[in-house]
Amino acid sequence: MVGVDEAGRGSVIGPLVVAGVLFDEDRVKKLGEIGVRDSKTLTPSQREKLEVEIKRLALKFKVVEVPPKEIDKVVFRGKKMFKLNWLEAKVMAEVIEELNPDIAYVDASDINAERFGEQIRGMLKTRVKVVSEHKADEKYLVVGAASIVAKVHRDRIIARLKEEYGDFGCGYSHDPKTIRFLREWFRSRKDYPYFLRRSWKTVEKVRFEVLGEQKKLEF
Repeated sequence: MVGVDEAGRGSVIGPLVVAGVLFDEDRVKKLGEIGVRDSKTLTPSQREKLEVEIKRLALKFKVVEVPPKEIDKVVFRGKKMFKLNWLEAKVMAEVIEELNPDIAYVDASDINAERFGEQIRGMLKTRVKVVSEHKADEKYLVVGAASIVAKVHRDRIIARLKEEYGDFGCGYSHDPKTIRFLREWFRSRKDYPYFLRRSWKTVEKVRFEVLGEQKKLEF
């Protein structure tokens, strides 16, 4: 069986990361023994330690980074949430396809969990049972494991960005430190950094506040 989850869906900065982990039933039981649960309830150090154990126990695992530019291309073609759901379903289907399980458990990003599962099933070339549920990372150990792998992978990317560009906080629009970083960036550089999601309204709002103009986006 495979568990699939993502990290960084709503972030202004950095990629969306999707992870899938493949286990047999015996190894799934061991996930509970080592303390696997939803990544959001764990500290960074706990996640890092568990990630090593998860990868050791997994029969196979797959991690995919979706860069901001690819996210922007999809979001600008339609309504943000709908298109983002489609992109996430597409990447999850690719991960499931490569790991080739008999059943896949996924954490649904769509408000309609069954619709999200149907979308993934429609993208698969092979027959796989897809169980799509909200809060699947809290219900299924395999999804909790995928959540940890995705989160740790993305955290490493964010840490490297901070080393190069300075501390921008958590990278989400609700963080004042992230907003300050965006303001300072546009005051000094005016261009868009490659790690920024231009299609997020927060980005254009801050840029407009700083420069008094909105630049036409081209891809």
